[in-house]
Amino acid sequence: MRVLIIGAGTGGLCLAHGLKKAGVDVALFERDRTPRSMLIGYRVGISPDGSKALHTCLPPDVFKEFVRTTARPATRINMRTEKYKELFVGEFGHNPDDTRSEKSVSRIAMRTALLNGLDDVVRFDKTFTHFSRNDDGSVTAFFDDGTSETGDVLVGADGAQSRVRRQYLPHAKIADTGITTIAGKLPLTPEHVKLLPPKADGGVTLLYGPKGAFVIVHVMRFDGEGVEDDYIMWGYAASHDKFPDMKGMTQEQLKQVVLDMTPKFHPNLRELFRLADPETVFEIKVRTSEPLEAWESSNVTLIGDSVHLMTPGRGIGANTALRDAELLTRKLTEAHHGKDVVQAISEYEQEMVKYGFEAVLASREQMDGNGVIHKPVIGRVVLAFLRTFLRVTNAVPALKRRMLTQDAALRDHVNSDHEVVHAG
Repeated sequence: MRVLIIGAGTGGLCLAHGLKKAGVDVALFERDRTPRSMLIGYRVGISPDGSKALHTCLPPDVFKEFVRTTARPATRINMRTEKYKELFVGEFGHNPDDTRSEKSVSRIAMRTALLNGLDDVVRFDKTFTHFSRNDDGSVTAFFDDGTSETGDVLVGADGAQSRVRRQYLPHAKIADTGITTIAGKLPLTPEHVKLLPPKADGGVTLLYGPKGAFVIVHVMRFDGEGVEDDYIMWGYAASHDKFPDMKGMTQEQLKQVVLDMTPKFHPNLRELFRLADPETVFEIKVRTSEPLEAWESSNVTLIGDSVHLMTPGRGIGANTALRDAELLTRKLTEAHHGKDVVQAISEYEQEMVKYGFEAVLASREQMDGNGVIHKPVIGRVVLAFLRTFLRVTNAVPALKRRMLTQDAALRDHVNSDHEVVHAG
């Protein structure tokens, strides 16, 4: 059996490793010209379930290299107001078992680690255009350089703008959430550390501001030699209507937009905004998949954002893609050993559609520009209620333990009916 994968993102690379490890002939095609082109080094949070999927699919030496390149794990959730006032701070510890622990990783470092051992599998500078089915049951993928490749299975792992999805499931819709985000990075220096919110170093920091504004701050410290320079990353989010027209703006101008929108935020936080390297600043209009009815399975299928694109609101996109990769690896391995290919893919899709779109809806709840918290009057009431709830929970040990226990269970679908993680 020969499997063609379109897209060398997190899910595509994990799947390629899993199939190669199982002895399946696999080829992966990526439109980027080089491994590092088009990549912005923002943080990816890997859940216990994501670690399990990677450990299952990757060869031991590659998994070990992946773990080496991760940053120090976050061990607390740190919720505050935009003025750095404490709302909720809880420690959730760290599992020493690398195969079942949460991890913080830079997207660049993760791709570099996962490319190890795939030199004979990955082909860069290959932009997929369309596919066709052949009389013998095979499928052919065509590329914009005039070449084509034929295999028994085609997997679209090509992200939000998936061309495989557009051709295969043209009725699948991507919706605008009504949320815009602007993010940036700056080096982690002693001077910059002093600007961080209290307890931000070592935690996932969430700041809740007025008018639905939301800021997330990550501190990335790498202990592995030669991985990446330590950095601070921040992301600012609000509903579309709060932003000016940003069409054609430079990255420096995007940074200024955030400063203009946050005049009453803590001066140290505004300084973190100001100090961001302009080359790292980017804007995203957050989009998400709409629920999709089951379709008739074939030897073409999809994983990750190409089928269930979700918001970053709960930090579950990458982990759901890894779950897809592990499950599809298992099903295609069964087909490699004799099971009917379409039956194997059908079993994968039935399971994936259920948990994938549950995750989509869960993440949508966290980032919805039509939510009441973004409204002029009622939004202030909702924000006040949220802050009061968090402060009370923070002050009552039993409530605090319960919230942290629920949060831990929701981050790991193996011990829960859901696969949901905290924001970030």
